Amino acid sequence: MLAVVLSACGNDQAPAESGQDHSSGELPEGLKVAENPKFPIGSQAVILDNHMPGMKGATATIVGAYDTTVYAVSYVPTTGGEKVTNHKWVIHEEIENAGDTPFSKGDEVTLMANHMEGMSGATASIDSAEQMTVYVVDYTPTTGGDPVKNHMWVVESELSVE
Repeated sequence: MLAVVLSACGNDQAPAESGQDHSSGELPEGLKVAENPKFPIGSQAVILDNHMPGMKGATATIVGAYDTTVYAVSYVPTTGGEKVTNHKWVIHEEIENAGDTPFSKGDEVTLMANHMEGMSGATASIDSAEQMTVYVVDYTPTTGGDPVKNHMWVVESELSVE
């Protein structure tokens, strides 16, 4: 099994206002590489969403493309604090005991993702679920600063051809 080390939502930057954690993590096991992604590995695209400050409008290089079920989730961090609502994105392989059947809106799950402090181990509710290609991207924030490597996850609708 080839282990690829990626960071969850960036690297080497101070946490964004949303509390995202920039520590390294491994690509979840069992991910299926996309056979014909709209944005092939090595291609570039413009990021249309702003998961973190400086993402929107940045040019991304696609470093990974995977077919999976993608979820928006709501949860209370294990570290306490306010409920996080509609967090985008957690993939099927980042949910404890996920099995082969995708979850549905309203299902309660335990997160293994560590995109934000207090996320791993949290009980979450599925807000939305969709089968699609997710991407891992490198980009330089439009707000300046160091390049972000291996940001997980961006979906196809959040990317545009340059």
